[in-house]
Amino acid sequence: MDGQDSAGSAPSVTGGNTRPLLANGAARAIFLDRHALAEAPTGAARGAALQTLIERIGFVQIDSINTVARAHHMILAARRQSYRQEALSPLLERDRSLFEHWTHDAAMIPMRFFPRWQLRFARNEAQLADRWKTWRREGYADRFEDVLRHISDHGPACSADVGEDEERSSGGWWDWHPSKTALEFLWRTGALSVTRRDGFRKVYDLTERVIPAEYLTQQPDPEETIDWACRSGLARLGFGTSGEIAAFWALVTPQEAKTWCQEALRRGEIIEIDVECASGRCRRVFALPSVLDEVPPVPPARVRILSPFDPALRDRKRAEHLFGFHYRIEVFVPEAKRRYGYYVFPVLEGDRLIGRIDMKCRRGDGALHVRAFWAEPGVRIGKGRLQRLRSELDRMARFAGSDGTTFEADWLDREVPPSVAG
Repeated sequence: MDGQDSAGSAPSVTGGNTRPLLANGAARAIFLDRHALAEAPTGAARGAALQTLIERIGFVQIDSINTVARAHHMILAARRQSYRQEALSPLLERDRSLFEHWTHDAAMIPMRFFPRWQLRFARNEAQLADRWKTWRREGYADRFEDVLRHISDHGPACSADVGEDEERSSGGWWDWHPSKTALEFLWRTGALSVTRRDGFRKVYDLTERVIPAEYLTQQPDPEETIDWACRSGLARLGFGTSGEIAAFWALVTPQEAKTWCQEALRRGEIIEIDVECASGRCRRVFALPSVLDEVPPVPPARVRILSPFDPALRDRKRAEHLFGFHYRIEVFVPEAKRRYGYYVFPVLEGDRLIGRIDMKCRRGDGALHVRAFWAEPGVRIGKGRLQRLRSELDRMARFAGSDGTTFEADWLDREVPPSVAG
């Protein structure tokens, strides 16, 4: 990938009877620009400025793993170095400019998009009622009325506040007591909303007490929501297959996105183009016509450590196509079969993913401890690159509340472990 097209040049396009071709360097730059990673991570990162950033990238995935900082905070810190963790919750809890629900996973989403989630609520009600007959303990549906009455009478509640007479299982995360399942069902189907989080525990309230009235009264037609989801998803990706478009918000089915693409293509609202992969092969994707006229910015050469759940990397196959970066999280892989650590962080430099790093905050001794950095093939760790990497590690340590950074003696000299079958 060293022989790259200049990200700042216009896309390479061929005409005639073939599809336009977007060269790999330009494609990466456009994609990173859409994900707010093609600019210096400077500027304000609270209040209206933070809201604008989240609306630009679409949503921020929430995750509980906290080896350095939680995913939602790392996603925002990678884009704005002035971001601090206490800046996010006021948008959800005080300003009500965000709401929490599901895209492909739990996420904080701009409140003005709430009416679009009516489609998900309706579909969840049918799907979960069927699936949870076997996935959850029996009796949760009988708790709906009690849970709603409890919250109506006593105010916001978490799972510990309901079902006090029910057995708490030690069977794991997903073995919920019936009232906890009822809370989750009522949230996923729209009767309840998350009003805040205490630590990482969701606190629910009646939706009409959380969501501003102006968004509750809007009831978009399902076809309108499908069009919005596909159109806005494609705009935030820059280009993508119908499956990738469907997966962006995870509001529509793959078949609905495929049909939308076919109809939008017929109307001339989108085009088909070829995007050059890091391997030199091409992928046929859909794009808005304007993408061919873009002159994307040149991403700064600085190093950024990304969350494994960063929206730019959520689709692992797309990351491999576009950046030549094969990546997966090994949280649930047995230790004997892990190639790297169970939760290693991708490292971005400019428009290249240059490696992955195994690091963890040791909160007992106040340090961000780095176990190993594995460079991608062909990436040389020279003096300048090492300085940029260590500067980013120092910044991450400060962001995570650590006093400094410590390193294992061979952190830069670890050989890439061989892959283990199975």
